[in-house]
Order: sequence, then C-alpha cells, then structure tokens
Amino acid sequence: MAFDQLGRKVVLGIAGNRTVTNIVTKHGMRLGAKRFIAGESVDQAAEMVRRVNQEGLVATLDHVGESVSTKEEAIHATNEAIGIFDIIDKYKLDSNVSVKLTQLGLGLDHSFALENMDRIVAAAKAHNNFVRIDIEDSPVTQITIDIFKNVLAKYGKEHVGLVLQSYLYRTEQDLIDLGKAGVNIRMVKGAYKEPKEVAFPKKKDVDDNFNKLVKLHLENGNYIAVASHDENIINETKRYVKENNISNDRFEFQMLYGVRNQLQRDLAKEGYKVRVYTPYGQHWYPYFSRRIAERPANGLFILKSMFKG
Repeated sequence: MAFDQLGRKVVLGIAGNRTVTNIVTKHGMRLGAKRFIAGESVDQAAEMVRRVNQEGLVATLDHVGESVSTKEEAIHATNEAIGIFDIIDKYKLDSNVSVKLTQLGLGLDHSFALENMDRIVAAAKAHNNFVRIDIEDSPVTQITIDIFKNVLAKYGKEHVGLVLQSYLYRTEQDLIDLGKAGVNIRMVKGAYKEPKEVAFPKKKDVDDNFNKLVKLHLENGNYIAVASHDENIINETKRYVKENNISNDRFEFQMLYGVRNQLQRDLAKEGYKVRVYTPYGQHWYPYFSRRIAERPANGLFILKSMFKG
C-alpha cells in the first residue's frame, strides 16, 4: 500500500473513533480548531467572511456536517443552507454556498435529496447567487452527478456548479461530459478512502491528473476553480494560463479558511481571484479530518498550529 493511501486510511480511521470524535468536538474549538473553522453559527462565519472580503478575497460558506439519519435532519440542513443566502445579502458579503447531498438526505431517499437540492438552487437563483454541490465518496459519485444534471437543466450553470476529484479514474470522462454543458467545476484532489480499483493510490498520479484536468476544462472554454494549496499546481496553472492567453476571469484559485493565508493574499494581490472555502457548524470534526487525510504530511503542521497557544 502506498504511503499516501496508508496515511489517509490511518487518519480517517482515527476520525471514525467515537471517543476521539467526542473529545475533539468538545475541546477542539477552544484549543485552536477555530483557526480552521469559521465558527459554530452562520453569524460567526459571516463575520469571518466580512474580514476575508476586506482583504480582497471572496468566499464560499459551508455548513459542515455528515450524512443525516432522518428526514427531519435533512430538512433542517436544507433550511440552514437556504438561510445562508439571506445572511449573505444581509451583511452584503461576497460569497456563495457549498452543500453536500448526504446532508440533504441522499442516504435516505434519492428523490428526497433531489427535492431538497432543488429548493437550495431555487434560493440561489432568487438571490442571484450560486451554490456548488460537493462531491463525496465514490459510491455516491454517479447519483450526485445525476442530481446535479437535474438542477442544472432547470436553473442553469450561473446558479449551480459541481466538484470533481482528480484521484478518481472516472473523472476525466465526467469532466468531458459536463464540459459540453459549460459546467462550472471545482477541481480537488480527493479526501475519501478509496480502493485502488477506482482511484489513483499515488500522490504523483493524482497531482498529474489534476493538472491535466484543469487544462482540459480550460481548453474547452469552461470556467474552473483550482482548489489546492499545492504551489506546484498553482504555479503550473499560472504558467499555463499565461502561455495560452487565458484571462483571469476564466478561473479562480480556492483554498481553505485558515490554511496558507499569506499565499491566498499574495495571489489576490497578483490579480487572481481567490475564494476561501469557509466552513462553520458544530459538527466540524469529520470535515477537519478529511482535510488532513487529503495530505497526511500536513497533519503535524495543522496540529502544531492548533495547539500554539
């Protein structure tokens, strides 16, 4: 097993331990997780986005959580996502919204999740805003794409986009298919524990595919969000767009709240659009664990940052 795959397995295994989850959730924000989580309420997160906007950055707000077990929980998550658009307007924030379908009841009923997603995209359109559907682990990739296509056809690419993962073998074909509709894509490496039958196990292959897919989507005339803190990937994107005379309004860089802050601001000063993925909510620990799992070598760096007084 490759080191990257092993590291991801270890991190996600620890994250799945209920005792660890309870301890970290209880004490983590006080000990420093707030450097990476914008608050437990949407109003707290809005204040963080306001500060980010003042520094020339834009944002996407995400009420983090995991798969729900009841329809009532799914409806609550849906209403929370819809309410974010009101908060964005109230505080005049430069931000859009991200959601996960498992929070909207995907594990309970696909049709029910679609109904909830439809409500959210309708709200995005009503507010002249945009919502992006996060991609999750491979067992739900296809149904996620199917639901996305459904709301895309109804509301248009101006109001809904999708995330794709460069570590999945299938992503290139998915990108080609979606590119024909001019879909706005966020490209990420991928953070779930996947078998080698469906995903590249080696980091180099994931990175190479990431660069390939970004270029492919741009070549086809589409908009892409390059979601990575990896300076090699960022610099390769910068090189490619410059050499091919691709304007800065055709792409953006995306980074996580609290990670590589100086790099975010440097890119913005260079004239690039930089969007800060800004998570909030009480159930933040699984999200936080996946961020470490994306690149286990960063785990020590993040933990040191958390516990630095």
